[in-house]
Amino acid sequence: MIEKLSRLLTTAHISLTDEQKQQLLRYVALLHKWNKAYNLTSVRDPQQMLIRHILDSIVVEPYLQGEHFIDVGTGPGLPGIPLAIVRPQAHFTLLDSLGKRVRFLRHVQHELQLTNINPVQSRVEQYDEHNFDGVISRAFASLNDMLNWCQALPADNGAFYALKGQLDDSELAAIPDGFQVMRIERLLIPDLDGERHLIVICKA
Repeated sequence: MIEKLSRLLTTAHISLTDEQKQQLLRYVALLHKWNKAYNLTSVRDPQQMLIRHILDSIVVEPYLQGEHFIDVGTGPGLPGIPLAIVRPQAHFTLLDSLGKRVRFLRHVQHELQLTNINPVQSRVEQYDEHNFDGVISRAFASLNDMLNWCQALPADNGAFYALKGQLDDSELAAIPDGFQVMRIERLLIPDLDGERHLIVICKA
């Protein structure tokens, strides 16, 4: 696993410490173990988790601006936990409405001694903390729903970071008034079939 992770990182031009690599592998091991009982992800193979969860999450790190982020609909901690491991100086609130997922996140927090994450069980529309530098979502909702539900979360100069597969022109066209797309990045993830994009949106 460490050899595969190291190869993937090299191919993606991502440099991590040995400790960060071990933390990522321990997270995959915990996810694989808990998945059997909690059904946290449809990806069952740890080797595939490296590609479809770990690399798929951390390739967006260079585009994040700021140090205070919220991962909305984080599920089992994606992309928030891998991002917290590779960006230890930043803080990530991990928001999910399902108790079993938040229990898993707290277990990961304890096992990996991650001091820069805060797992929270709440529906996004009922969560009332604000002033985040970035609001991150991965396969959480349409852009329209994400912006409507999360519009109070970022600071005035904060941004929304939506991790998407293929670009959907109709979804982009449906972005509500008061928001504008700042950039769209094609993300290159080694060994992954299919497209990945990052859409960065701010308040107009």
